[in-house]
Amino acid sequence: MISLIDSHAHLDMLDLKADIGNVLNSAQLNGVEKIIIPGVTVSAMPDIVELIEKYDCLFGAASCHPQDVNTWNQNSYETLNNILKHPKMVAVGETGLDYYWTKDNKDRQKEVFNAHIELAKENNLPLIIHNRDAHSDTLEFLRTAKTKGITGVMHCFSGSAELAQECIQEGFYIGLGGPVTFKNAKKPKEVALKVPLEKLMVETDSPYLTPHPYRGKRPNKPEYVKFVAEEIARIKNIDFEEVARVTTENAIRLFKLDG
Repeated sequence: MISLIDSHAHLDMLDLKADIGNVLNSAQLNGVEKIIIPGVTVSAMPDIVELIEKYDCLFGAASCHPQDVNTWNQNSYETLNNILKHPKMVAVGETGLDYYWTKDNKDRQKEVFNAHIELAKENNLPLIIHNRDAHSDTLEFLRTAKTKGITGVMHCFSGSAELAQECIQEGFYIGLGGPVTFKNAKKPKEVALKVPLEKLMVETDSPYLTPHPYRGKRPNKPEYVKFVAEEIARIKNIDFEEVARVTTENAIRLFKLDG
């Protein structure tokens, strides 16, 4: 049977959590073996811990999203540090920079991003990086000595194939989601073509960014990650089974899901 890993799904959000049993059953029927739930706010982390403790197929990541840095305070670091000790916490994220929604708090975003890099180093965990309209500053972070030895994934990558290669050189995988299936999504399709399969992971970012043929409908669900993998296979002119196998191996390797 085909095995897939949804490397990024916000299952703690209400429109999915309320129907979590059916969501997970449908995912498994469609070959989704494991799912990573990234953190968005420190206050939401208990919900993620509750889910990963209840369901074997779920794993978590802890973070404060760049759009929520106004909630970050002097206790946030220690709170996340403690949560990251949980055996099913497999990453720090999603963290990073977002200049699409807010451009007036760049220094604050960088400060909190730095704190998350320290959390990754302290806990020997990979980073799940959010980068929206902040390509140059994000790459600068990846190139600093502070991040040397840290790996991770560029979540829902929206940059060019050239930027993807630079991120790979710094030790990061490239995560592709629903946008790669969109008809006019030139950049994601070019990334899917040019990035080696051994450096790609698939995700849904559910409940957002629902892929074709359900584009525009919510919620996006982990079962739809197969459409992402199928589109990558089409673009690369390789078998869907090969995309599923290699991207699953990549996620297992990065998040240490075989232990």
